[in-house]
This record gives sequence, structure tokens and C-alpha cells, in this order.
Amino acid sequence: MIAITRTASIAPGKTGEAVLFGHQIAKYIKEAHKVSLEVLMPIGGNPARIAWHARYDSLAQWEALTAKLLADKAYMDLVSKHASTFLPASVHDHIWRTV
Repeated sequence: MIAITRTASIAPGKTGEAVLFGHQIAKYIKEAHKVSLEVLMPIGGNPARIAWHARYDSLAQWEALTAKLLADKAYMDLVSKHASTFLPASVHDHIWRTV
């Protein structure tokens, strides 16, 4: 099992937009690609962050979804529309495997 968490730092004054976008993109991915994402915000550390978390049977399953999303115009339009909501170069993927 592979667990993937994508985090992004929220631009100042954009927390409300980030939360709305977080749920919007999770809903879109669920409807269009049948993958459930949890939307998370930290309790400690830097509070101006948001994350999406999902589990996959294999790394190949996540890679296939990533390829589909990069080719998905509606997804890319959503991401582009909300780019100013997040700090540049702040997106990080954390990839874990169960043991």
C-alpha cells in the first residue's frame, strides 16, 4: 500500500480560498477519476498549509493517475485558476509505503 500526501503553503490572506479549492479539487478527482482524497490542514507547525492525502494499491496506480491529471484540461484549468492561492514552489509530495 502506498500513502501519498501533497502539501502546499497558502499565500497570505488566502486560507479561505485554499480550503474551498482543496475541497473542489478533491471532489473533481473523485467524480472524474474515482479516487478519494482527504483534505487536511495542520494542527501544529506552520498553519498556512493544506494537504491532500490518498492511499493507492501501488506506486504504479498513483503514477497512472498523475499522468491522467496532467492530460486532463479541466483539472489543469482548476489548478491554474487557483495558482495565486499558494506560494510558488511550495508544493511537496510525501510518498510512504506501508510495512
